[in-house]
Parts: sequence; structure tokens; C-alpha cells
Amino acid sequence: MIHRFQREISVGLAYVLLLLVLFFASPSFFRGNQFLSTLVAAAPMLVAAIGMTLVILARHIDISIGSQLSVCGVAAGLLAKSDLPMPAVALVIILLGGSLGSVNGALVACLGLPSIVVTLATMVILRESLRWWREGEFVRDLPPDFQWFGFTQDAGQWLMILIALAIFAIFAWSLKNLAAGRAVYATGSSPEAAFLAGLQPRSVTFGVFVAAGALTGLAAVLHSVRFAAVDPNAGSGKELAVIAAVVVGGVAISGGRGTLIGPLLGVLLLGTIGPALVFLGAEAHWEKAIQGLIILLAVAGDAFQLTRRAHVGAQLATH
Repeated sequence: MIHRFQREISVGLAYVLLLLVLFFASPSFFRGNQFLSTLVAAAPMLVAAIGMTLVILARHIDISIGSQLSVCGVAAGLLAKSDLPMPAVALVIILLGGSLGSVNGALVACLGLPSIVVTLATMVILRESLRWWREGEFVRDLPPDFQWFGFTQDAGQWLMILIALAIFAIFAWSLKNLAAGRAVYATGSSPEAAFLAGLQPRSVTFGVFVAAGALTGLAAVLHSVRFAAVDPNAGSGKELAVIAAVVVGGVAISGGRGTLIGPLLGVLLLGTIGPALVFLGAEAHWEKAIQGLIILLAVAGDAFQLTRRAHVGAQLATH
């Protein structure tokens, strides 16, 4: 059991160690609302990471979610300015995110195009279209019920955390107990075997991209309501952070293996690194370098595990 969750345990210990370092080296991190602010900032990242987990479990990748998040955030601000109630805004943006994800899903599942090429193209298209449309202009003069969903800051922060945890619980349970969740694992492990077992790998692939887009839309709403204005570049670089959190959490980039506990811990760990660098007196721009290094180490670790399993399998076969 411990070996099965070795990556999750390692990430959890690394997170606890980081908090201990901050506790002794910079205890001011835990004073005031700084630690709570870190958890609030992690909430939308967790929701986006759940969607990315589904995609990677199915043996694909989506590097367009940063651009999707930016587009959905701007759309949420504009809809709120049109006096649409916030529940309706959230629903429309979730549908918008799902629609953007369906484009990726259709190109990958129906045409058989590589997901990294498809999502790279849609990332650039969405990013440059948004840049041409908004020219970097923030969405300002938002209605009072937009920021923190119209609640006080304290209540709004806890509401965001509860929403993210509720989404996490729903998808963690679904992946383990529902046929659709098992189909995602089966498709990622071997699309050919999944097809022979009566599954439709193309439908599963399309579905995970739609789900990832919808969750990115929800993440965009959660991210945007934290501020008084919506930044059209809010999603820039978020794809790297989300992929890093998922991969470091033990979800195999080769598909078919991993749990949502790992990405949860990965989001907490990576979300704390940036503020920790500031409180420890290091340069904040090292955060992205650390994220890139974490991805590289995690992928290398997965490759090592696959090679070792293949070697062990070959030895058993010869005996």
C-alpha cells in the first residue's frame, strides 16, 4: 500500500517540510492572512488540475488551459457587467470552457491529431485573439456582487476553498467508483485493450477534454472573483503550474496511473513555493524555473519506473 502511494507520500512530506522551514525561518508567513491567501490562490488551481488529471490519465496533454482561463475570466467579467446574476455567470462560463475543450477533444479524438500539437495551436489562437480583442485592457467597473461572489472577503475566501474541495471530492469519488472513471484509466493504460473490452476510447478522449475545459471555466471564475478587475493575461503560465502539480503528484504522463490526492498535494506544494521564496528572501522569478525542474524530475522518474517494470517483466518471462 505504501509503495502504491509512494509519490503522494513523498509530495506530502515535502509540503510539510516546506511549512516547517517557513515556520522556523520566517514565522511571519503564518501571521495574518498570508497562509489563508495561499490556500485561496490554490483553490482555482486545484479545480484546473482536476481537469488536467483527467486528460493526462487518458494519455493526453492540454497546454491550452492557460489561454482558456484568460478567455473565460474576461468573459465572466463582461457577463457580470451586463447585470447577469453570478450563478448564471458561473454556469455560462463553465459551458464556455466546455465548448473550448470540445474543440480540442474533437481534433484529438475525431481526427487523431497529437494532443500536444492541437492544444499548442489552440493556446496560441486563443491568446493572440484575446490580445487583439482586449489589447491588454482589464475588465473594470465590475458590479458589487462579482468580487468574492458578493460576500465579505473572509466569507468569499472560505467559499472558494469549499467549492474547490467539493469538486475534488466529487471527481475523486467518480474516478474510483463510476464506470466513466474506470474508462478513463483503461483508455490511458491501453486504448487498444480498452476498445477490445467494449469501451470507446475516442469518446473517452473527447469527454476528458470537455470536462477539462468546463473545469477550467470554473477555475477562471474562482480566480477572477478574487480581484476588483479582470486581467486578460491572468492565465499566462498557468498551464505550466497545473501540469507540474499533476505530474509531481504522481499522475503518470504516460497515462493510466495516478490519483487525485497527488495533484491536490502538488497544488499545495507548488502554490506555496512562490510565497515561500519571497518570505525566505529569494527571487520570486525562480518559481517557474522550479516548476520546470519538477516536471523534468517527475517525468524522468516515471520513465525510470517504466524501464524498471519492463526489465523485471523481461526477467520473469525468461524464467
